[in-house]
Amino acid sequence: MRITVGGEKRDVDEALTIRKLIEIDKVETPEYVTVSVNEEFISKDVFDSYSLKDGDEVEFLYFMGGGR
Repeated sequence: MRITVGGEKRDVDEALTIRKLIEIDKVETPEYVTVSVNEEFISKDVFDSYSLKDGDEVEFLYFMGGGR
């Protein structure tokens, strides 16, 4: 199946979960990443069970703190 990750189209195995995609992409500090699929935020508690589908658009987002 084909998905888009961070604007890049790629072919992946069927039944790929968000957790597995995070591992494949070697996402740094995965405990701080927020994931959106088709512009909807996905709760961390379903990363292990959320199966991506053909045509999904995935974004890894990091929210930074700091400043004054």
